[in-house]
Amino acid sequence: MKNRSDKKVYDGSENKLWSHPGGKLRELGAENLTDAELLSILISPGMKGRPAEKIAEEILAKFSSFKGMANQPFEKFMKIKGLADVKIIKIAASFEIARRIVNEVVKEYEK
Repeated sequence: MKNRSDKKVYDGSENKLWSHPGGKLRELGAENLTDAELLSILISPGMKGRPAEKIAEEILAKFSSFKGMANQPFEKFMKIKGLADVKIIKIAASFEIARRIVNEVVKEYEK
């Protein structure tokens, strides 16, 4: 059985291979990653038998989207196998960063 880390991602346009979403991000840019790939970078490395991408897919399926994840209570994330305090805190911090960016943009637009 192949490890998830052995999986190679090929974009089709160039002869580049990635064994993880971080490499894909570095080579193609963040805008070319799926939501699950972006989230898996935050929660990597996953756990034995549950790679980060699989956990990320489960999170997105549970909450439907990043928007659905926003402002969810900590406890709802704790119910997902493979997530613990540190990974949930990283997710919460990333949402707070995004919220602050949006607030700055809105303030600039209102000027």
